[in-house]
Amino acid sequence: MNIHIIDQQHSLTLSPTAVEKVVAAVIAYEGQRCDEVAVYFIDNNAMCRLHEEYFDDPSPTDCISFPIDSEAASYRVLGDIFVCPDTAITYAQEHRGDPHRETLLYIVHGLLHLMGYDDIDPKDEVQMRAAEARHMANLEALGLAHN
Repeated sequence: MNIHIIDQQHSLTLSPTAVEKVVAAVIAYEGQRCDEVAVYFIDNNAMCRLHEEYFDDPSPTDCISFPIDSEAASYRVLGDIFVCPDTAITYAQEHRGDPHRETLLYIVHGLLHLMGYDDIDPKDEVQMRAAEARHMANLEALGLAHN
Protein backbone atom coordinates (compact mmCIF):
# COMPACT_ATOMS: atom_id res chain seq x y z
CA MET A 1 0.00 0.00 0.00
CA ASN A 2 1.28 3.45 -0.92
CA ILE A 3 0.56 5.91 1.87
CA HIS A 4 1.52 9.47 1.02
CA ILE A 5 2.01 11.85 3.94
CA ILE A 6 2.26 15.52 2.99
CA ASP A 7 2.90 17.82 5.94
CA GLN A 8 2.38 21.47 4.98
CA GLN A 9 1.88 22.89 8.47
CA HIS A 10 4.24 23.89 11.28
CA SER A 11 2.03 23.93 14.38
CA LEU A 12 2.36 20.29 15.44
CA THR A 13 5.29 17.93 14.96
CA LEU A 14 4.11 14.68 13.40
CA SER A 15 6.03 11.52 12.60
CA PRO A 16 5.34 10.43 9.01
CA THR A 17 6.26 6.85 9.94
CA ALA A 18 3.80 6.85 12.85
CA VAL A 19 1.06 8.32 10.64
CA GLU A 20 1.69 5.63 8.00
CA LYS A 21 1.33 2.92 10.65
CA VAL A 22 -1.92 4.45 11.89
CA VAL A 23 -3.36 4.70 8.37
CA ALA A 24 -2.42 1.11 7.55
CA ALA A 25 -3.88 -0.13 10.86
CA VAL A 26 -7.21 1.67 10.37
CA ILE A 27 -7.64 0.39 6.82
CA ALA A 28 -6.70 -3.16 7.84
CA TYR A 29 -9.00 -3.12 10.90
CA GLU A 30 -11.86 -1.98 8.70
CA GLY A 31 -11.11 -4.86 6.31
CA GLN A 32 -10.83 -2.57 3.31
CA ARG A 33 -8.57 -2.92 0.30
CA CYS A 34 -6.44 0.09 -0.51
CA ASP A 35 -3.55 0.47 -2.91
CA GLU A 36 -2.99 4.17 -2.36
CA VAL A 37 -4.12 6.95 -0.02
CA ALA A 38 -2.86 10.44 0.79
CA VAL A 39 -2.99 12.36 4.07
CA TYR A 40 -2.27 16.09 3.95
CA PHE A 41 -1.63 18.10 7.10
CA ILE A 42 -2.48 21.73 6.43
CA ASP A 43 -2.75 24.92 8.47
CA ASN A 44 -5.93 26.72 9.42
CA ASN A 45 -5.81 29.22 6.54
CA ALA A 46 -5.42 26.47 3.94
CA MET A 47 -8.23 24.46 5.55
CA CYS A 48 -10.58 27.45 5.52
CA ARG A 49 -9.84 28.02 1.81
CA LEU A 50 -10.47 24.36 1.03
CA HIS A 51 -13.65 24.31 3.12
CA GLU A 52 -14.95 27.38 1.31
CA GLU A 53 -14.00 26.14 -2.16
CA TYR A 54 -15.67 22.72 -1.84
CA PHE A 55 -18.40 23.30 0.77
CA ASP A 56 -19.15 27.05 0.52
CA ASP A 57 -18.20 27.40 4.19
CA PRO A 58 -15.12 29.49 5.05
CA SER A 59 -15.05 28.41 8.70
CA PRO A 60 -12.28 26.22 10.14
CA THR A 61 -12.87 22.49 10.28
CA ASP A 62 -10.98 19.42 11.49
CA CYS A 63 -10.69 17.33 8.33
CA ILE A 64 -12.01 17.05 4.81
CA SER A 65 -12.01 13.81 2.83
CA PHE A 66 -12.21 13.24 -0.90
CA PRO A 67 -12.93 9.61 -1.82
CA ILE A 68 -11.64 8.53 -5.22
CA ASP A 69 -12.15 4.86 -6.12
CA SER A 70 -14.78 2.34 -5.09
CA GLU A 71 -13.90 -1.11 -3.82
CA ALA A 72 -14.53 -2.41 -7.34
CA ALA A 73 -11.52 -0.60 -8.82
CA SER A 74 -8.67 -2.92 -9.80
CA TYR A 75 -6.12 -0.45 -8.37
CA ARG A 76 -7.90 1.31 -5.55
CA VAL A 77 -6.91 4.86 -4.68
CA LEU A 78 -8.90 5.31 -1.50
CA GLY A 79 -8.67 9.09 -1.68
CA ASP A 80 -7.24 12.18 -0.02
CA ILE A 81 -7.65 13.42 3.54
CA PHE A 82 -6.84 16.96 4.60
CA VAL A 83 -6.27 17.27 8.35
CA CYS A 84 -5.87 20.53 10.28
CA PRO A 85 -3.65 20.18 13.37
CA ASP A 86 -4.40 23.85 14.22
CA THR A 87 -8.01 22.82 14.87
CA ALA A 88 -6.79 19.92 17.01
CA ILE A 89 -4.57 22.25 19.03
CA THR A 90 -7.44 24.68 19.64
CA TYR A 91 -9.83 21.88 20.61
CA ALA A 92 -7.27 20.26 22.92
CA GLN A 93 -6.56 23.57 24.65
CA GLU A 94 -10.27 24.19 25.21
CA HIS A 95 -10.92 20.65 26.49
CA ARG A 96 -7.60 19.97 28.25
CA GLY A 97 -6.74 17.26 25.80
CA ASP A 98 -3.78 16.14 23.74
CA PRO A 99 -3.48 17.75 20.29
CA HIS A 100 -1.66 14.68 18.92
CA ARG A 101 -4.48 12.38 20.01
CA GLU A 102 -7.07 14.80 18.61
CA THR A 103 -5.19 14.87 15.29
CA LEU A 104 -5.15 11.07 15.36
CA LEU A 105 -8.93 11.09 15.75
CA TYR A 106 -9.20 13.40 12.71
CA ILE A 107 -7.11 10.95 10.67
CA VAL A 108 -9.39 8.08 11.73
CA HIS A 109 -12.47 10.17 10.97
CA GLY A 110 -11.21 11.10 7.51
CA LEU A 111 -10.30 7.51 6.67
CA LEU A 112 -13.73 6.32 7.77
CA HIS A 113 -15.29 8.84 5.38
CA LEU A 114 -13.13 7.45 2.56
CA MET A 115 -14.33 3.95 3.44
CA GLY A 116 -18.02 4.85 3.22
CA TYR A 117 -19.01 6.15 6.65
CA ASP A 118 -20.99 9.36 6.88
CA ASP A 119 -22.15 11.60 9.70
CA ILE A 120 -24.80 13.82 8.12
CA ASP A 121 -27.93 12.35 9.68
CA PRO A 122 -28.15 11.28 13.34
CA LYS A 123 -28.23 7.53 12.63
CA ASP A 124 -25.09 7.76 10.49
CA GLU A 125 -23.40 9.95 13.10
CA VAL A 126 -23.98 7.29 15.78
CA GLN A 127 -22.36 4.68 13.52
CA MET A 128 -19.44 7.02 12.76
CA ARG A 129 -18.81 7.74 16.46
CA ALA A 130 -18.93 4.02 17.29
CA ALA A 131 -16.45 3.25 14.49
CA GLU A 132 -14.15 6.05 15.70
CA ALA A 133 -14.24 4.62 19.22
CA ARG A 134 -13.47 1.09 17.95
CA HIS A 135 -10.55 2.32 15.90
CA MET A 136 -9.13 4.51 18.66
CA ALA A 137 -9.30 1.55 21.06
CA ASN A 138 -7.60 -0.67 18.47
CA LEU A 139 -4.85 1.91 17.89
CA GLU A 140 -4.38 2.13 21.65
CA ALA A 141 -4.08 -1.67 21.87
CA LEU A 142 -1.52 -1.62 19.05
CA GLY A 143 0.48 1.08 20.82
CA LEU A 144 -0.18 3.57 17.99
CA ALA A 145 -2.33 6.08 19.87
CA HIS A 146 0.58 8.01 21.35
CA ASN A 147 2.74 10.81 19.96
